[in-house]
Amino acid sequence: MKRPRRLIAAFGAAVALLLPVTACGGSSSDSAEGATEVTFGYIADFSGVASLAAADKLGLWKKQGLTPSLKAFTNGPLQIQALGAGDLDFGYIGSGATWLPASGKAKIISVNMLGQADRVITRPGSGITSIAELKGKKVGVPEGTSGDMILQLALKEAGLAPTDVQKVSMDASTVVTAFSSGQVDAAAIWYPLIDTIKKNVPDLVELTKSEDFYPKLSFPSSFVARNELVKDQPETVTKVLKVLQEANDWVAANTAEAEQLSASFLKAPAEQFKGASAVTKILTTADLAKFSADGTVAGWYKGLADIFVTMGKITESPDPATYYTADLYQAAAGGGK
Repeated sequence: MKRPRRLIAAFGAAVALLLPVTACGGSSSDSAEGATEVTFGYIADFSGVASLAAADKLGLWKKQGLTPSLKAFTNGPLQIQALGAGDLDFGYIGSGATWLPASGKAKIISVNMLGQADRVITRPGSGITSIAELKGKKVGVPEGTSGDMILQLALKEAGLAPTDVQKVSMDASTVVTAFSSGQVDAAAIWYPLIDTIKKNVPDLVELTKSEDFYPKLSFPSSFVARNELVKDQPETVTKVLKVLQEANDWVAANTAEAEQLSASFLKAPAEQFKGASAVTKILTTADLAKFSADGTVAGWYKGLADIFVTMGKITESPDPATYYTADLYQAAAGGGK
């Protein structure tokens, strides 16, 4: 499955503001005669690399007869584009890009981590103490991100329509500046950017947070694969799933070490990753297999797709069974490693 390694131009995305995209660890050293090469995309943040770093540390690729070629991206949509072009076999996306698999552009093969970093915040002394009181107020939000998604969820829960607030679309760094300087009444944004805001507005008020909607709704990041690969080579997908599942369980059991390992993997300062696991929920493979079987995971993806319809990303909310390979996930979890 070797294919030409093309230079992939990556641009814009909130995560690019936080961490440099750097060379990954030496996974290619696991190469062995007869191993299957797989190209795998990632984003340079804790959720994006923790399992890959653990797989590298534990020698899991070699264990499954695989040789990974890892490629850095700044966002999920670019990886979906690369999957469609045949330049990538597998990738990682945040919850904000889930509308692309939902629209048939790729298959989700595994939940990664559940994001709990998003918040809707307001300024101290604003008189705003609930989401309902945002009616008519200016809310800064990066369009199409998980921040936008939590805003949509919160408004719906409060009985408000998106048009009931003055939504001001801006990139993530501008949200930080606009909120800090009082140009907007509220913001839908995430940690660690909120930590940056707190330096100027230490007493900001959090009106709602991601975990308020769990377990009914959640914001999962996901691992994805090319449609053709899932259809034609399910055995390769299963091997990759076994790598990810074993790596995930190590990360879940060793979060502090996983933060340090992720920093080392990206050759980034350890301080940039310290505490990163505190704004994620890491479920074990056993839990994810159970939730895949009982429909919980499908419910998460269905909830996201419903939001994407509201946001105008897709015209209808499809059955998650059309794009999440729950059967493959469960089979990989149940069959030995």
